[in-house]
Amino acid sequence: MTPDVPDGSLQPSAAPPAAQKLSWREQRWQRRRRRKAFEEVLGWIFVPLIVGAVYWGLTAALDAAGTSPAAIVQGLQLFLSGGGQTP
Repeated sequence: MTPDVPDGSLQPSAAPPAAQKLSWREQRWQRRRRRKAFEEVLGWIFVPLIVGAVYWGLTAALDAAGTSPAAIVQGLQLFLSGGGQTP
C-alpha cells in the first residue's frame, strides 16, 4: 500500500443542502417559458407548411377555373389603367 493513503473506513460526507422548492410563481414562469419555446418551434414548422398549402390551393383553384395568376394580374392592370372597351 502507498504511505499517503490512510487506512481505515471512510468518513461520511456531509449531505448537500436540499434544493429549495420553487414558489408557485416561479413554477408558472417556468411553464410559460417552456410553452413559449414549444410554440416557437411549432411556428417554425407549421407556418411554412400553411403558406405552401395556401399557395398550392390557390394555384389549383385558378387552374380549375381555367386561368392563371399572370392572367389575373394582367386583368387587374388593365382595369386599373382605365383601358378596355368604353360604351
